Amino acid sequence: MAAQRKHRKPRHRSISGHTARTAATLALAGAASGAAFEGTGHAEPQLTPAQVKAKVDRLYHEAEIATEQYNGTKERAEAAEDRVDELQDEAARRTERLNSARTTLGSAATEQYRTGAIAPSMQLALASDPDTYLDRVMLADRAGTRQAAAVQRVQGQLRELDRLHAEADRKSDELGAHRAQLRKHKKDINGRLASAERLLDRLTAAEREQLTEGLHGGDADSRASRDLPRGPLKAPNARAAQAVSYAYGAIGSPYVWGATGPNAFDCSGLTQAAYRSAGVSLPRTTYTQINAGRRVSRSELAPGDLVFFYSGISHVGLYVGNGQMIHAPNPNAPVRLAPVDSMPFSGATRVA
Repeated sequence: MAAQRKHRKPRHRSISGHTARTAATLALAGAASGAAFEGTGHAEPQLTPAQVKAKVDRLYHEAEIATEQYNGTKERAEAAEDRVDELQDEAARRTERLNSARTTLGSAATEQYRTGAIAPSMQLALASDPDTYLDRVMLADRAGTRQAAAVQRVQGQLRELDRLHAEADRKSDELGAHRAQLRKHKKDINGRLASAERLLDRLTAAEREQLTEGLHGGDADSRASRDLPRGPLKAPNARAAQAVSYAYGAIGSPYVWGATGPNAFDCSGLTQAAYRSAGVSLPRTTYTQINAGRRVSRSELAPGDLVFFYSGISHVGLYVGNGQMIHAPNPNAPVRLAPVDSMPFSGATRVA
């Protein structure tokens, strides 16, 4: 009964007259003040184009970090998927061999049952001479040894098959974890890109066009640093020259995160494709590409060198000489030529 009283709804008391009018007045005043507070709390401040640029540049940088994480996870997922396929194929082959061995062993066991039903003394009595009996005994002994070895082989095949299945299960679990990470990175990337697009939508067409020229390293007015090489430069070898040639051919291609060409690229996808055209295999991500060759200083830069930016090594371009690089900046800027000093320089690597 106490529990029933506890959950019983309170009685509704009607209000009228002065009390009702007072309550209505208070309610309206509260609603008005609440609306004013909500409007103040949710009103977005008016941003200058420079502030929009700073916010959008930050969002693009964060999206690029997530993109490189996505690329690395995708590479690991593909490797895990390949390994799962290999293990399953190997397990199928071993299962076929095991079934064949089992069939052979079963036939031998059936034959032994048939011949083993006759006692050795009876076999001696039925034999035409003692020498024939002894020959049969020796053959039976060798057959027993071979059968024991066959049983051991089947047991070994069973253990190996169990090991393969267990490894395939582990790799399948690993693949599932990688795929979950891919979904997370993809959601993160799309969310940041959508936020950047909403900010850009606040601008006029003229402001947006002017602003996107300067986003993420596209500022043509940036001056090369003093320690960068000057004058015409030649690539150190044919592979580097081919990579530079490919990058020039990619100018104007759209930026698409996760893309490695031939029609669209992200930053590490462009450098990977450029060197792939020269017969050189680069890792997929910025933070692995920086270790794909010999480190060089800014003053040593030569065409074909990979140049990296930000403390987390989250952006890469291909140096082409005279303080310039070709890179894939962001979704609002296609593959383009830009000064190396337009972003925080982190390091450089000579691949070929």
